[in-house]
Amino acid sequence: MRLLPFTRSPARLVWAVLCVLAFNLGPIPAAMAQSLIRDAELENFLDDLIDPVIVAANLEPEAVNYYVINDPTLNAFVSGGQNIFFHTGLIVAADTPGELLGVAAHETGHIAGGHLARFSDGVGAASVPIYVGLGLGILAIASGNPDAGMAFIAGGQHVGTMNFLSYSRGQEAAADQAAVTYLERAGDSPQGLMDFFDNFREMDVVSGAERYKYWRTHPLSSDRIQALRQRVEESPYRGETQSAQTRYQFEMIKAKLNGFIDRPEAALRRYPLADQSDPAHYGRAVAYFRMSDVPKAIGEIDHLIKKYPDNPYYYELKGQILFECGKIKEAIPFIRKSVQLAPGEALLRLNLGQALVALPGSDQDPATTQEAQKQLRKAIAFEKDLIFAYHQLAITYDRQGNAGMADLMTAERHYYMGDLHTAGNFAARAKDKLPENSVHWNRAMDILQVVKIQRGNGR
Repeated sequence: MRLLPFTRSPARLVWAVLCVLAFNLGPIPAAMAQSLIRDAELENFLDDLIDPVIVAANLEPEAVNYYVINDPTLNAFVSGGQNIFFHTGLIVAADTPGELLGVAAHETGHIAGGHLARFSDGVGAASVPIYVGLGLGILAIASGNPDAGMAFIAGGQHVGTMNFLSYSRGQEAAADQAAVTYLERAGDSPQGLMDFFDNFREMDVVSGAERYKYWRTHPLSSDRIQALRQRVEESPYRGETQSAQTRYQFEMIKAKLNGFIDRPEAALRRYPLADQSDPAHYGRAVAYFRMSDVPKAIGEIDHLIKKYPDNPYYYELKGQILFECGKIKEAIPFIRKSVQLAPGEALLRLNLGQALVALPGSDQDPATTQEAQKQLRKAIAFEKDLIFAYHQLAITYDRQGNAGMADLMTAERHYYMGDLHTAGNFAARAKDKLPENSVHWNRAMDILQVVKIQRGNGR
């Protein structure tokens, strides 16, 4: 499991509205520094669980991306087109995979309904009274009547908020109904979505806790709840439709996440030694690893490897434990085994390439560099914007004395990071060192052309 730096940047219009609505309450940050979690096991689980609903919505699974953000709050949202984001807080709080699937189906309803494309309509409706109230308030304050000025501003905020939430509630209700339709088409139960609303909305009302922010971004109404409940009660798939295997995998995913994102002491309280279930062994393995208690961590994961010798993710975790405690040479056989068991996983091949690159000088030779390069190139063949793989590839080419390819890989890394200025500089260097009209020379020229176009557009 990798925690990658990630800045959540919701649609700029969202932040613009929120900043206006709350400008007199104090500053609102433009972004929140968070971590994006990359984990092959987690991502495969989400694909298997959600893709049938995506197909039922007449969308292409390959075009819809799922991202997991390391954030303890209960939330999920759609942003940047067909991208669904889940907070870890939502995943670990869900009692069943059906609840998580219900939320995913709801977010799919937003995508299929084109709600993001029409979001500006709601913003426009909200912003008019806000700006009118703001303008009148400023005039009143300037004329020496601050109380009246603040009343104008507050009134404009209130009307604007009501306009915006009214528009948003309509979209939320539409997404609920679409979610039920898609779940039924996929042969799944919509009960999970209803259970999610019932379980966590009640907690939010009682506690008002910030961790239940899902309801701030997905406002509920009694009419909306009643309409959803009626659809669920009439559904031919009302009962639990998730298989025992899916429920087991979900518990394993939650245990792994809890091990990585909880404080280790809290994870060990959640999974005490008396609990000899598979999820408990998984959660304890990660918790001990994070406490640097390697023998105990290895003991827990070895229990799972012995029980399930064909599971690539247990070998992956054992390799990660050994790698990150400095036992790189010992880690490689387990990382290689994970690749053998799941050869189509880009992240596992990245792990192997990284481990081979990280071997100390005494264990480095041309064959090792060549193997690392092979694994890393296969990783980006599966996932072309795997940024860290380009960084590692640049190291392998540098070791081979191929400065042109090292520069090109560095250009690729910055290109996929969105740093076009640096990408252009390295692409220009690569162009001068690579054989003219070769595949790699042409790729350097492509990057330079993109940079030129962006600069022409003033970016």
